[in-house]
Amino acid sequence: MNSKRALVAQYVIADVAGAALAWTLFFAYRKLYLEPIKIGSPVPLEWDANYLRGLALVPLFWFGLYTIVGGYRDVQRRYRTKELGQTLLVTTIGVLVIFFVLLLDDQVPSARYHVRSFIALFLLHFGITFPLRFMITSATVRKVHKRIIGFNTVLVGGNERALATHQEIESMRKSPGNRFIGFVNVNGGDQQLAGLLPRLGKWHELRQVIAQHDVEEVILAVDSTEHEHMSRIMNELEGTGARIKVIPDMYDILSGSVKMTSIFGTPLIEVNPEIMPAWQFSLKRVFDIIASSIALLLLSPMLLVIAMGVRWSSPGPILFRQERIGKHGKPFRILKFRSMVSDAERDGPQLSSTTDPRITPIGRWLRRTRMDELPQFWNVLKGEMSLVGPRPERQHFINAIMEVAPHYRHLHKVRPGITSWGQVKFGYAENVQQMVRRLKYDILYIENMSLAVDLKILAYTVLIVLKGDGK
Repeated sequence: MNSKRALVAQYVIADVAGAALAWTLFFAYRKLYLEPIKIGSPVPLEWDANYLRGLALVPLFWFGLYTIVGGYRDVQRRYRTKELGQTLLVTTIGVLVIFFVLLLDDQVPSARYHVRSFIALFLLHFGITFPLRFMITSATVRKVHKRIIGFNTVLVGGNERALATHQEIESMRKSPGNRFIGFVNVNGGDQQLAGLLPRLGKWHELRQVIAQHDVEEVILAVDSTEHEHMSRIMNELEGTGARIKVIPDMYDILSGSVKMTSIFGTPLIEVNPEIMPAWQFSLKRVFDIIASSIALLLLSPMLLVIAMGVRWSSPGPILFRQERIGKHGKPFRILKFRSMVSDAERDGPQLSSTTDPRITPIGRWLRRTRMDELPQFWNVLKGEMSLVGPRPERQHFINAIMEVAPHYRHLHKVRPGITSWGQVKFGYAENVQQMVRRLKYDILYIENMSLAVDLKILAYTVLIVLKGDGK
C-alpha cells in the first residue's frame, strides 16, 4: 500500500511540477516573442501578477484533470501506450480549456497570434509532462517484469489447464505481474497443482480466500466441460474487488464483455474491467454532489413543511433510519421521511404494499410522489449513494433474493441510488418475486451505465414525481 501511495505521489509531483514549468516557459514565450509582435517593440520579461496567479491555479487545474480521467488509479498496472494516449487526450482538453478561458479574449493583431499561443502551450505541456509520466511508468513496468512488483493471484482449478497456465506464466522471461499464492478446487479431483501451489480451499470459499490473502487477481482455468460452474464462480467473485481473468476459448469470448490483457505469453482476457470510463465516474460523482447540494438548498422550505406534516400525522420521529447494503456490500444508514407508523416492524422485516395499514395518510402521498426519498440527498453528499443507481436493500431481503437470483451481487458494483431504472419501472417492491423482476432492469442499467442513461432515468423520475403516480 505504501509503495502505491509513493507511486501516486510521484505522478502528482511530476504533473504539478511539469505544469508549473510549462506555464513558466509559456509565459516567457508570450512576453519575449509574441508581445513584441503585437506592440511592435521589445518587452521586458516581468513576472507579474498574471504569471503568479497562473502559477498557483494552472497546475491545480491539470492535477484535477488527471484525477478526473483516472490518471492516478491502478498506478502499478499502467502501461506506456496507455500513458501516451491518455496524456495526449488530457493535454488536448486542458489546453482547449485554458485557451478559451484565459487567452481567447486577448487583443491580438491577427488569428495567427492565437494559433501560435495554442500550439506553444500544447507542445510545452505535452513535451514536459509526457516524458516525466513515461519515465515513471517505464520504471514501474520494469519492476513488474522483473517480479519486484507482483499482484497476489489465485488459480481457480487444479487440472491440466491450470497447471499449464501456471507453468507458462512462471516461465515467462518478462512477468505479467502474477504472484501465485495458491489455487482453489472446482471439482474434488483437481489436484495437479498440489505439488506446486498450496490448496486454499474450494471455489465457493473464494470470498474468504481473497479477503484472507489480499488477492488482487483471480485466473479461471476451468475445462470447457465445467462451464456450468462459471456463473456461480463469477457470482462468488462479485464485489470482492479482485480482477477476473480467464483463459479464452470461444465460449468465453461469446459469453460476456472481455478485454485482451496480454500480447506475449499466455493469452488472458479480463472480464468486465470497467463498467464506465473513469472520467464518467468522476463526472457522475461531481454531478451528484452539485445536484444534491442545490436540491437540499432549494427544497429546504418543502422539507420543513413535509417534516411538520410527518410530525403531526402520527406519533414518532420525522426521519426514518435503516441499515441498507451499499457499494461493495458495505452497510450504511439510509434516511427517509417516515411514512409508516412507529415500530412498524416489531414482528420482523416486512415489505409494504399499496394497501398496507401501517402506512400513514401523509405517508401514502409521500410514497406516491417519492417525496419520502428527499432526505437521501444527504446520503448522496456523504458518498453512500448516488442520484441514479440500483435501490439499496436490507441484508435480510438480499439473502432471500440470492436464493432465487444469485446474480443480485452484481448490483454491489456501484453506489445505490435514490432512483433507478427498476424503480421507475416497478416502484416499491411488495415481495421477493417483484424484487427479482426489478433486478433485471438494474443489471441492464449497470451493464449500460453512462451519463446519458442517468439523465434519462432522472427525467422519468421527475415526471413520476410531478404526476404523483409512483407505485
